[in-house]
Order: sequence, then C-alpha cells, then structure tokens
Amino acid sequence: MSPSAAPGTTVSAFDLAVVGGGLLGMAVAYGLVRAGRRVVVLDGDDLAFRASRGNAGLVWVQGKGSKCPPYALWSLQSADRWPWFARQLQDETGLDLEYRRPGGFQTFTDPGEWEAEEGRLAGLQAVHPALHYEVVDRAGLVQRVPGVATDLAGGLFSRNDGHCNPLALLRALQSAFQGRGGTYHPRREVRAIQAGTGRFRLDTGAGPVEAGQVVLCAGLGNAALAPMVGLRAPVQPRRGQVLVTERLAPFLDFPVDGLRQTGCGSMLLGASSESVGFDDGVTPDILASIAQYAIARFPRLARVQVVRVWGSLRVMTPDGMPVYEASAEAPGAFLVNSHSGVTLAAVHAEVLAPWILGGPPPAILESCRAQRFPV
Repeated sequence: MSPSAAPGTTVSAFDLAVVGGGLLGMAVAYGLVRAGRRVVVLDGDDLAFRASRGNAGLVWVQGKGSKCPPYALWSLQSADRWPWFARQLQDETGLDLEYRRPGGFQTFTDPGEWEAEEGRLAGLQAVHPALHYEVVDRAGLVQRVPGVATDLAGGLFSRNDGHCNPLALLRALQSAFQGRGGTYHPRREVRAIQAGTGRFRLDTGAGPVEAGQVVLCAGLGNAALAPMVGLRAPVQPRRGQVLVTERLAPFLDFPVDGLRQTGCGSMLLGASSESVGFDDGVTPDILASIAQYAIARFPRLARVQVVRVWGSLRVMTPDGMPVYEASAEAPGAFLVNSHSGVTLAAVHAEVLAPWILGGPPPAILESCRAQRFPV
C-alpha cells in the first residue's frame, strides 16, 4: 500500500521528488521536468552546507579520471555538451552564464611534477584521442598566458576546458526548472523517507510529500538519507577556501591552475582541500597559502586587494569519483553524489535524468556504484 498521511494532514503528490537544490539536484530536476514530469525539489535552509557556493566555476576535463578513464570520458562528454546546454538555459531564462571554452592551463614550478602530470595525460590520451593536451614550455607559457610568471618550469594545455559563473548557473537552473512547471520548496529538509508500493513518502518539517520516484541529491546529507531507501552514500566533507579580489581590467581568458578571472573582472582564487569535519570557516594560514600560490603564477596579484573570502564543504567520496545508483531494495529511488557539479551539469540534466526515467543506463554507471568501497 502507498504510505498514508496522518488524519488531517495534507499530502503533496508528484511524479518525482528531488532531495537537494544545489547544482546536482537542480541539474537533474531540470532534466526531469523537461521530460514533462511533475517534479518537486525539496531543499534545505540558508544555513545548510552548500558545496555549490564553494567552487571555481570550472568546466574542467584535463587530468580527471587518470585512474578511471570512463570518468575522464564522462567529464569530456559533459564538457562537449556544455555549449548547447548553456545556450538552452540562457534562451529560457535570459541569464548570462558567462560560459567560455578557451581551454585551460596547468602550470608547474617543479619539473618532476610537470613530467608526472604529463605522463598521466598521455595515458588518458592513449585511451581516447579526444582527451587531447599539449605540453607548453616556459617560453610558450609566457607567450600564451598574459602576465604569467617567467620562472615557471612549464605547463600543460587542454582545449577541452572552460569556465562559467557557477552562481548564475544555479540561478538559471532554478529559473528554467520553475519556468517549465517544476515546484521548488526551500526550507524543506527531508527528515525521513518511507517506501511503499510504487510511492515514497518524504517527511519534512513543513508537511509530507509523496512521489512515485525519489532522487537523492542532498550532498553530505545523503549519508543519512540513502539507507532509508536501501542505498549507501560513502561521502565525506572536504573544506575549500576561496578568495575573490577587486575588479581588474580583463587580462586572463583562460582558467589557470584553478584560478580564473570572472566576467566582472575580479579574480577567483581557490585551490585548498582540507579534512576538517564539518567546519566551513576560513583560516589565515590557508588563505595566505592560496594567495601565495596565485602570486607565484601571476606576480601582478601581489598588489591587488582581496574583497571577499569564504569556506565551504565539498562532497567527496573516498576516490573522488561520483556515486550513481538505483535502489534494488526500494525501486524508484536513486542516489546522485558528485563533487563536480559544474562540469557534469550537462550530463546530469541530459543523460542521467533520462536514465532515471527509464532510459538506457550510461556506461559510467559500471564505475560509479557504491559497492566499490568496503563497508
């Protein structure tokens, strides 16, 4: 029997409920609502841990999946879909995602690290020629990257990489989702999920919701929610700290080592990864190390003012790869976890959502089940 509400309680009913309104949840929900389904997104409150506010906005392929080539190809598939995906969102919402695909650089101060990374990229290109890269020597870096330091050992370039405004992406996904008839409920943290025959009941602080299918995209919250539908989410927090500078005259079109110049001219700097539990604060030592790292690559930044800093918790699995899984115990329940919410937004909407609706499973699923981790 379908889960029933307590007497006097109003139950909202939908085809699908997506738990989590960050970049993962909204990309999946947008893909589902485009298929004509009645979809609700149940989101947390403003104080929830939100990985979506702590990223650099990179649509990045270079180097991903060196230990798992299917993940590299999954990232490339999404990056190749991004030009159309961005145009579609901008046409529907009128919002500029500031998306560009000029390619991206990695630079190195240590020749040994440069050689090791080049070896990893060579291995990926051997798997598929589209995972293309170039070796760029010191003179080439100085010629191709405006303002880069002249004492770097060298670099690597991939034409597959790009960047966007991640906050504009999230806003556009929410706007397009609601524009197509989707229902977005903020401050609706899901506390319990009950599976019935062909229906799920999700208990929230503002009343129950019923749906025929449920998709868990709640980031770190999936660790507690997944067992309610017979799944497992082996996720842990990794803090990243971010600095944003004052606005500068445009000089850098490429993302370089996770550093990029935004559409308004400010530089976004952030390359830290810390295991500190659920502390999403900032610390002077890490902020200083990020600034020093940036200045070592772009000396002009030594004279630039920092105007904002913040920390956030990334959602990481033990091997850094996604978990995508359908529940055998509670058919109709799905788990989606990934730290790469910007890069993979296009395939989450255009490939993963159709799979959830009964379409063909993408090849990446064989590499992304939670069973790869010991209990």
